[in-house]
Amino acid sequence: MDLIDLRSDTVTRPTPAMREAMARAEVGDDVYGEDPTVNRLEALAASIAGKQAGLFVASGTMGNLVSILAQCQRGDEVMVGHLSHTFLYEAGGSSILGGLHSRQIRNLPDGSFDLDEVRDSIRPADAHFPISRLISLENTHNRCAGRSQSVEFIERVSNLAHERGLLVHLDGARLFNAAVAQGVSAGTLAAPVDSVTFCLSKGLCAPVGSLVCGSADFVKQAHRIRKMVGGGMRQAGVIAAAGIVALETMTTRLSEDHARARALADGLSRNPGLKLETGAPATNMVYLSLAEDGVHSAAQISEQLRSLGVLVGVVGERRFRLVTHYWIDDGAVTKVIAAFEEALIQ
Repeated sequence: MDLIDLRSDTVTRPTPAMREAMARAEVGDDVYGEDPTVNRLEALAASIAGKQAGLFVASGTMGNLVSILAQCQRGDEVMVGHLSHTFLYEAGGSSILGGLHSRQIRNLPDGSFDLDEVRDSIRPADAHFPISRLISLENTHNRCAGRSQSVEFIERVSNLAHERGLLVHLDGARLFNAAVAQGVSAGTLAAPVDSVTFCLSKGLCAPVGSLVCGSADFVKQAHRIRKMVGGGMRQAGVIAAAGIVALETMTTRLSEDHARARALADGLSRNPGLKLETGAPATNMVYLSLAEDGVHSAAQISEQLRSLGVLVGVVGERRFRLVTHYWIDDGAVTKVIAAFEEALIQ
């Protein structure tokens, strides 16, 4: 049985064009800076992000880690959302490896912050306190239903940070989803911040890799940190080639994933056994819960769905996350809606 996999947009497989590009990639030793395909990918990423330079890294987690460590000293404080990926799902790397103190800022339902709370959380110059050094944002916001952070919000946070001598990092794992949802360029969203990461393997179908972008001096330091955490790669052009195809051909079609997420949410909202949590999806994520009077858990329903050829993310005792992507077509949406109906009556 061909499974319809909605667990994440990280399950995407390389397209035929990517496989062809990988097979034909011109390569060299990237640790020496001699892989022409990696160099081309990094230059392309920097241009798209509107930054001076780019750095190819193995993952979004690595990208966030090297970005934060490249801009902070041991003992500094980093402000992160209490629902952010960096805080919840990256193994505490900045604290463990960087000796950094984190300060959690409450994420509002749309993933943004209350600017007054941010302002009040910046430490005064006092020997009793860690030094407030950096604010980390996330776009789109995973735990806040994939909602995109607006240009205006990013500008306001960045202006406040810069006025107070802080830096801003943007975890743009799904930056292109945010750009498409708002009808702006990725560079417009990244313009106010000092550093930005974005993933090639979330919805863009590349098999592996993320990009870190910022000033030339920042990327030089990030390159050193990448080496320190074991991220130096040799003939990485083989995978960078797929990333180039992803950036050149896959970003503008993300609106199709968003439309299918809305169609999926609309169909599932008609099922009395389910409760859609956030209204129409903002991008490619659908969060929903089982109705309060249901007798089954999300894990049990997930197993029923698996037997029907559908994989979903279980993110709570009675809660699901469904993520659309390149390999989910209109027919798959129809099948998923029908599979939920069958699973909930068993």
